[in-house]
Amino acid sequence: MALLAAWLLASSLRFMLVKVGEPMSAACVFQGEEDTRNLYKEGDVVIGGLFPVHYSPRSFKPSYQKKPEPTEYNFSARALRWTQTMAFAIEEINQRRDLLPRLKLGYHIRDSCDDIPVSLRSSLLLVSGPPDLNANSACRGVPRPVSPVIIGDAASGVSMAILRTLGSFGIPLVSYFASCNCLSNKKEFPTFMRTMPSDAFQIKAIAKLIRYFHWTWVGVIGVESDYARFAIQLFLEESSKYGACAAYVHFYPVLLSKESIADLMQTIRGSTAKVILNFSGESELQTILTECRRQNMTHIQWIASEAWATAKSLWGEFQGLLTGTLGFAIRKAEIPGLQGFLTRGLLVRAHQSPFFAELWEETFNCKLNVSLNRHVHSDAALSRRPCAEEEEAPEAVRSDYSDVSQLRVSYNVYKAVYLVAQALHDMSGCTRGAGPFENGTCADPENVLPWQLLHYMKQASFNMLGEQVSFDKNGDPIASYDLMNWQKGPDGSLQLVKVGFYDTSLGGEKELVINDTAIWWHWGQQGPPASVCSASCTPGSRKATRKGEPICCFDCLPCTEGEISNETDSLDCRRCSVETWPNEAQDHCVPKTTEFLSYHGSMGIVLCTCSLFGLFVTMAIFGVFVAYRTTPVVRGNNMELSFLLLIFLSVCFLSGLTFIGEPTDWLCRIRYTTFGISFSLCISCILAKTVVVLMAFRATLPDSRVMRWFGPAQQRASVFLCTCIQIVICLIWLTTRPPLAVRNTRHHSSRIILECVVGSDVGFWSVLGYIGLLACLCFLLAFLARKLPDNFNEAKFITFSMLIFFAVWITFIPVYISTSGQYMVAVHIFAILASAFGILLCIFAPKCYIVLLKPEKNTKKQMIGQRSPRKRCDAACRRKPSASPSCWPSPLATRL
Repeated sequence: MALLAAWLLASSLRFMLVKVGEPMSAACVFQGEEDTRNLYKEGDVVIGGLFPVHYSPRSFKPSYQKKPEPTEYNFSARALRWTQTMAFAIEEINQRRDLLPRLKLGYHIRDSCDDIPVSLRSSLLLVSGPPDLNANSACRGVPRPVSPVIIGDAASGVSMAILRTLGSFGIPLVSYFASCNCLSNKKEFPTFMRTMPSDAFQIKAIAKLIRYFHWTWVGVIGVESDYARFAIQLFLEESSKYGACAAYVHFYPVLLSKESIADLMQTIRGSTAKVILNFSGESELQTILTECRRQNMTHIQWIASEAWATAKSLWGEFQGLLTGTLGFAIRKAEIPGLQGFLTRGLLVRAHQSPFFAELWEETFNCKLNVSLNRHVHSDAALSRRPCAEEEEAPEAVRSDYSDVSQLRVSYNVYKAVYLVAQALHDMSGCTRGAGPFENGTCADPENVLPWQLLHYMKQASFNMLGEQVSFDKNGDPIASYDLMNWQKGPDGSLQLVKVGFYDTSLGGEKELVINDTAIWWHWGQQGPPASVCSASCTPGSRKATRKGEPICCFDCLPCTEGEISNETDSLDCRRCSVETWPNEAQDHCVPKTTEFLSYHGSMGIVLCTCSLFGLFVTMAIFGVFVAYRTTPVVRGNNMELSFLLLIFLSVCFLSGLTFIGEPTDWLCRIRYTTFGISFSLCISCILAKTVVVLMAFRATLPDSRVMRWFGPAQQRASVFLCTCIQIVICLIWLTTRPPLAVRNTRHHSSRIILECVVGSDVGFWSVLGYIGLLACLCFLLAFLARKLPDNFNEAKFITFSMLIFFAVWITFIPVYISTSGQYMVAVHIFAILASAFGILLCIFAPKCYIVLLKPEKNTKKQMIGQRSPRKRCDAACRRKPSASPSCWPSPLATRL
């Protein structure tokens, strides 16, 4: 193919001088046959045009030993409409008085056949003029004016080949359908402009479309061409920004062999992708769709590039496969008067132009008499019947040529013609001495040079059918696309329904607008098909990429404790704040539940009840002692200290209530202070009672005056003094580092524990230590006095009460340290209640038993004891009165 292109290029660039009995310069002979299939109209400026009226050439390998056989092509009525749109625009401009009033435009339109060799030959004929085949002519020039600008071609690859040939001569090329982003490279293609948006914008639109429908696993195929390669490369880069991946990328040749089509089908079947994006023209896609239908591959959701997004020719044969197809098409417009121009005098033109002769024959599948159509067709086309005179006019038949419902590429052609006209108009208005060229010179519109025209074309800006047409520094227009959906009409015809649009002028997320409800999905589905490698990770989990696989293939891992993800397909989980905690679904943070020992909780109710019960029992005993204050049991056990002890025990029971409820700074300070002082008072009273017992028996010894120094006033003073030491400790604690209410988030990650911290550990343990010191002294003295003679020795019960007190608080220390939250507070309250109940029951229960249940023992005689035991020791007592404590007179007798 490359060799053929070189041969055709050489034959177009030069005329050979052939010697015929004269010098070689006597005659000019054109190398090769002239292609007379073109459309020409004279004018002051003739605009060249290249259109793929024929396409899909059959591949062959030249032998270079004989003349190549004519190539077989398919006919495109759609492309013929494009040529007539150019002719219509030029005639419309020539009739206007406000645009180029003193200049007449002409056109020279040739067929590019969507083939690079043919396109190069045609483009060179446009810019150099066709040969004069008159035998008497010399090589002085050409019979037709050359074109300073070419409108064409449709294909990006063909356009690049033309630019590489004509670019050195500064001849502008304005494409109406070439969209490859590579053509925006002004260093390589400085003379290129287009009315078709660059693929860069189309690719951004397709990538956003795929993201909109959450398709992350897409098959990408394309024809082996510069257009498809650049477009797919851009798509892979753009789609990766939105987390989408290509399940496969497959390029296939323009002419698909059995091996290449089988390879493509195997690739599609071997993938789980249900969405396929295809970059090619309609001719290449026909072969692929034929094989898909043969293999019953009907599950595919097709995404069309703009090259075939509105190609109605595919619908008749493949509507079952293409229903629901989505694709971006260039902006549509209605061109007033075009349809009448297209269908006017078709039969006359069919007898004057090979293009229209072929259109007539293709439309009615017949053969005109004396037909100008010399184009090579298949064997079936050569055996057509003759056309009858009563054949209908093509305007009455549905045809791509006469269909003006989807004027998209035609509108681009229309704009391209007006771009050249506007540039010539601006050139005509140049003022001598103020021109844009050297020394302020102006260009001559009637003898325009290509590079001068290009200058004005780059500066052109005009309004076209309500649209402002302008170009950026790369010669690209503002991008605007319609999102088209292929739907089946009531009569089975293709309905191209606009279901959205993409407009780069809107910017950001507003660029793409889609009407979901208007979309007709493949096979009547209610929503878009799922095309993913891995299902989306729901909120509460994160994506973990699989090693060695694309980023779209991943596993979903739940967020760890304390973390959430509130987005679908989140890459990371984020940790909740200190004050919050994940909900059960781990998709958002909720405030942590606050925990403290409440009056409303079961544990708080039980402890509160026990505290109040202890207070009630204490007050009941206090009432009993008041009622029986004159009896020997009450009087004989230091009644004043007993009353004080009962009052202080009531305070101890009440202090337990300060540990229940929501902690505050002041409540924390009150609870620990109340606890420390109340127990100091209790233990101080018990200590005073114990000392009284010891001193009382000591005072009964002969010549002893101990009780004189430990009377009631001294007893009260001792209680006050012992308590003052605790008060001093508490004051120092409160003024240095007092207890505080804090929100503890360390021990339980899902809860906030409202608790009191002691502030100063030294202060807290000093309070407990001092209470323990008093209890130790009390226990030691009570233990020493346990065997003193008396029928009702109180020291024994004090010993038992202190044993219980020690057991409770020794057990309390490790349990208190190892617990947290409301359980730690409950342990503290339990210790308070247990030790208070131990003191209350051990010291006062026996007395209440005597007073209430055994009144016969509540006598002075019973308290002093029977005479008989003392008779047995009278002799010993007379011999040595201090020999035995049992010989001592009872101290109770003194009090009673």
